Amino acid sequence: MRNDVKKETLFAHLSRPSPALGTAVNPSVTRASTLLFEKAEDLYRTDLRGYGRHGSQVHDDLCTAFNTLEGGAGTSLAASGLAACTLAILSHVKAGDHLLLTDSVYGPVRSFCLNYLKTMGVQVQLYDPRIGDGIQALIRENTSVIWLESPGSLTFEIQDLPAISKVARTHNVTTIIDNTWSAGLTLNPLALGIDISVHSATKYFGGHGDVLFGAVISQSKNTAHKVAKTAKYLGYATSPDDAYQILRGFRSVIARFQQSEKTAESLANWLDTHPKVFSVLHPAHYTHPDHALWKRDFKGGGSLFSIVLNPVSPQHVHKFINALEIFGIGYSYGGFESLAIQCDPQLTRDILKKPDGPLIRFACGLENVEDLKQDIEAALSII
Repeated sequence: MRNDVKKETLFAHLSRPSPALGTAVNPSVTRASTLLFEKAEDLYRTDLRGYGRHGSQVHDDLCTAFNTLEGGAGTSLAASGLAACTLAILSHVKAGDHLLLTDSVYGPVRSFCLNYLKTMGVQVQLYDPRIGDGIQALIRENTSVIWLESPGSLTFEIQDLPAISKVARTHNVTTIIDNTWSAGLTLNPLALGIDISVHSATKYFGGHGDVLFGAVISQSKNTAHKVAKTAKYLGYATSPDDAYQILRGFRSVIARFQQSEKTAESLANWLDTHPKVFSVLHPAHYTHPDHALWKRDFKGGGSLFSIVLNPVSPQHVHKFINALEIFGIGYSYGGFESLAIQCDPQLTRDILKKPDGPLIRFACGLENVEDLKQDIEAALSII
């Protein structure tokens, strides 16, 4: 295949078997815990897989797909998005280290760092996601990791990745980003100087709400080796069936992503003019405070955004959410189904100011956008 083909073509053909007589279009799945060797001399070879926990061909194919997605030098797989986040962190921190954590971080990662890591003797400090190269003032001699998320969880702040990564490299600090929102399709953080990009592949690459998976993509072979070694120490393993489903998701991810991205932008534009909406939090929308930064570093948007309602009681917020018929009530995003949640019960911020009204997050699926508008309009009418 030519080297200049686009990712839509690459993902459709990546890791498929070579055609022969009656060849299946998809790769086969090997389910195994025990792996057999013909000779005793081969049992302890380091260039071979010794046990099912270490993966299979379909795992290798999936790692190739993630490396292709972001131009990575190596990928490690995990059983969930959160497991991928914790693997990336644990591979680069030790007792006595200092970790800088964006205040807009995904809640479970925040909890892991502020609670579990502290029991290991790791110092964790929150920082303003809009700090840019001002992060220089927060770096200590023992700082080992800067954790980023852009856009930020729930409130969608955009971080200046080139500025932060430049400072980090001068101090030999590893930068890790949760890049799930963009699916690696509209943001390539490794090209902007970030060391590790983490995905909850449960979202766009699973795409159907029926599999949990995560991926850790490293910019250099040395970093990839550290992550892989940590995964082996901790006994990380993923099912070949789950790996197959995520690889299958690669085939159609761009088409699905683009439709949900377009829907999210259309809804954001419409809701920005709604009299019961105080503000829209979508970095691709011109009213977003970080819109210029988003426009500089991103190639497009994503399926996920939030709105701030005009101040109403929690009871009215519940009535609004419960009145939605097409939008499901549930966590996650990147699937075929649209979802909505009220964010305030889980919204934790130590540095950033919280929104002035109730925060609602929409995850756009593959339904018709006009149907989604009507669903929201009908639910808003009861407030």
